[in-house]
Amino acid sequence: MYFFLLNLALLDLGSISNTLPKAMANSLWNTRAISYAGCAAQLFIFLFLMSAEYFLLTVMSYDRYIAICKPLHYATLLGSRACAQMAAAAWGSGVLYALLHTATTFSLPLCQGNAVDQFFCEIPQILKISCTDSYLKSFWVVVIGVCLASGCFVFIFFSYVQIFRAVLRMPSEQGRHKAFSTCLPHLFVLSLFINTCFFAYLKPPSISSPSLNLVMAVLYSVIPPTLNPLIYSMRNQELKWAIRKVISWLFLNSDKLPLFFQK
Repeated sequence: MYFFLLNLALLDLGSISNTLPKAMANSLWNTRAISYAGCAAQLFIFLFLMSAEYFLLTVMSYDRYIAICKPLHYATLLGSRACAQMAAAAWGSGVLYALLHTATTFSLPLCQGNAVDQFFCEIPQILKISCTDSYLKSFWVVVIGVCLASGCFVFIFFSYVQIFRAVLRMPSEQGRHKAFSTCLPHLFVLSLFINTCFFAYLKPPSISSPSLNLVMAVLYSVIPPTLNPLIYSMRNQELKWAIRKVISWLFLNSDKLPLFFQK
């Protein structure tokens, strides 16, 4: 479990670091410029990290299914080598999909300016400034992405159905509460990520607006990577104890802390 959480934390950190620092720097310097190569690199890294994270969440749902529904077979089905192979497959699949999507997107000629109406290089916004007759060339890549996302979602859904069936048969109320308190927030963030991604990429142009596009982009690119570490780490009792210790120390030593602003 902690091996997969380490991979998830690295993907979340990379995802946040790929988009927000550039947007914050542009805001501070009062500019919205990004080079063509920088835009392509940002799009590739973003697609790689987000798709790899989605594949990894699929693997993690299988890990939880085996751990809860078939605990006696866990060591046989999910040894250290199998976990490493599944994590490598998630990362590798993310690289291949991102490379395919980025190459297809930036092979389209841009005929409608060079202004991307978003705080990072996003595929729907790049397709808007491409030539109309070239738009359908990337359609098959979108179809592949939708099929992969739908397949992973179905796998995650049925895994959690089996998990909940096993949890409901637990005799201990405390055990059921612990399992539900861990699974439900994760499913909420996962559903938020999937729904906003589908809406951002597949919504009809008639309901598109700059403010709505910005909200959707923040919901699927910023919120899930921010909430995932909180959801998973707050289940760790040692981390809870360490946070309480730090907060208690701050309250007890508040008079010794330096003051930076004084009247």
